[in-house]
Amino acid sequence: MKIVRFGDAGRERPGFIDSSGTLRDLSGVLDDWSGAQLGPSELERIAREAPDRYPAVDSGTRMGMPLTAVRKFIAIGLNYKDHAEEAKLPIPSEPVIFCKATSSLSGPNDDVILPRGSKKSDWEVELGVVIGTTSRYVEESQALSHVAGYCLVNDLSEREFQLERGGTWDKGKGCDTFGPIGPWLVTSDEIKDPQDIDLWLEVNGIRRQDGTTRNMIFSVAKLIAYTSCFMTLEPGDIVTTGTPKGVGMGTKPTPVFLKAGDRIRVGSSKLGIQEYSVRAASPE
Repeated sequence: MKIVRFGDAGRERPGFIDSSGTLRDLSGVLDDWSGAQLGPSELERIAREAPDRYPAVDSGTRMGMPLTAVRKFIAIGLNYKDHAEEAKLPIPSEPVIFCKATSSLSGPNDDVILPRGSKKSDWEVELGVVIGTTSRYVEESQALSHVAGYCLVNDLSEREFQLERGGTWDKGKGCDTFGPIGPWLVTSDEIKDPQDIDLWLEVNGIRRQDGTTRNMIFSVAKLIAYTSCFMTLEPGDIVTTGTPKGVGMGTKPTPVFLKAGDRIRVGSSKLGIQEYSVRAASPE
């Protein structure tokens, strides 16, 4: 099942995409898609019903991020060897964990807004993992059973803020709109192997990233098990799992960074496509 939320910003309703590609409205039977609704029993209940029981919605309707009330947005750094090499950073011996502000979350087609003073805003296509059941000290062999589904994430990053302004990475990772999610959340029953997902990203029609989760240093199962040793992962939490090579910072011979007016497309054959414009923050 492809879980979605649709409608005007701040007034989204829950829905799903059926097997024919039709957008269906679930607001008559579900308040919203949040952590409490992402457990196996609730997902199975919705999936058992005939899709045409639910009203169809105009396909041109705006898509919001596919879940709400996210409590933790956890990110993994340097999880692809080729990206660590282009960043001129050592291959990590353990997963690198940091957090993105939940206020950075945005819809899959909403504008990306460059923060005031930005000089080096960059892109990172990633596989996002959404937790479905509480995970604490999870064994790696059981980790994937705690996953509700998978989605596209663009882990946008202001590199000067992240690397040149002192302190942790968080200040360059948590800017408003720096976490587009979606267009939908593909439930885990439809993704047989999260280590076999293609990921790509284009800026102004130029393919900048073209990777696969097969090249992760640490697998999705390893990341969930490892992270659950340091914090409880709760239903609705998002773990974004690192990016392959091709970020702007690593472009040779001269780094390339985002500017107002750029167009970004992010995609996967299994997870859908995001598409949005970049604009400057309001001066006020």
